[in-house]
Amino acid sequence: MKKTSLYFILLIVSFFSCEKPETKPNILFILVDDFGVKDLGFSGSEFYETPHIDQLASQSFVFTQGYANSRVCSPSRASIMTGKFTARHGITDWIGEKFGEDWREMQRHDKLLPANYVHSLSKDDTTIAEALKRNGYRTFFAGKWHLGSEGSYPEDHGFDINVAGWESGSPTGGYFSPFKNPKLENKVNGENLSMRLANETVHFMKQNGNQPFFAFLSFYAVHGPIQTTQDKWGKYQTKANAKELQEKGFKMERKLPIRQVQDNPVYGGLVESMDDAVGVVLQALKDLNLDKNTIVVFTSDNGGVSSGDSYSTSNLPFRGGKGYQWEGGIREPYFIYVPWENSNGK
Repeated sequence: MKKTSLYFILLIVSFFSCEKPETKPNILFILVDDFGVKDLGFSGSEFYETPHIDQLASQSFVFTQGYANSRVCSPSRASIMTGKFTARHGITDWIGEKFGEDWREMQRHDKLLPANYVHSLSKDDTTIAEALKRNGYRTFFAGKWHLGSEGSYPEDHGFDINVAGWESGSPTGGYFSPFKNPKLENKVNGENLSMRLANETVHFMKQNGNQPFFAFLSFYAVHGPIQTTQDKWGKYQTKANAKELQEKGFKMERKLPIRQVQDNPVYGGLVESMDDAVGVVLQALKDLNLDKNTIVVFTSDNGGVSSGDSYSTSNLPFRGGKGYQWEGGIREPYFIYVPWENSNGK
């Protein structure tokens, strides 16, 4: 096994080995899509409400200079899975993006053309799921994958169970069922996607709490399409009006305007729904008496979308956002909760 493949295991196990329990710890990895470092109340947002994640952060080791390995999703996710830099695993852009002369079809006139890239996660690379599985862990994946098509899904890279992980980089049916996802059965019409993924994760923990497990909860949120309920939209619309934030403006950055203020009520509702789902999983750990032996990792795959797809959020004071190689595009919320360590958000 290559040394780079052990990066994550070394980080979360060996680094905290001084007082670790005799039994193997469970690992819950929570990955939020397109979530900016400033999108948490814990990190300074005065608009979005994320009480459950904030509480987790306050008890965790907080990495104040956490960075993604790429400004877009697929390369960053491949790095998380393998411990390799993008140039080594070869996925250097989001899978599905055009390259070479095809780039011109999108009316882009950059002098330099993007190079070709690997379009699926290589089976020659050891994933964290494969490494943990070899060491007696039951492995579970729920949510966004975006690391290849059929033949390169989570179950092909070490995960015993795969719920909703396939080739799409966004929720094809939106955030309310029917989901139009071949890896996710529709149950209740109008069901919230983030909560469904949380409930599937809880079900896995209930079924496998008697053995060490690795649960990778990979939210499609907060990737576009930006959607929320009427109630949550109304809450954040009222909040924006009260703060006189609504449509405070954008600033032009070379080719695209970039949102300068966190004032998007639809995005606020989407963020809160994701936080609600995180809360369900964390509460389940307590209810199942698994919280004392479960390491929880929380991070994102790239910066918040401040321009382009949905103009969702602002990453200020960091420049840019998703798709940009500036701080706003790669700076991430990143913290690790280790129950037998007293970190208090430091």
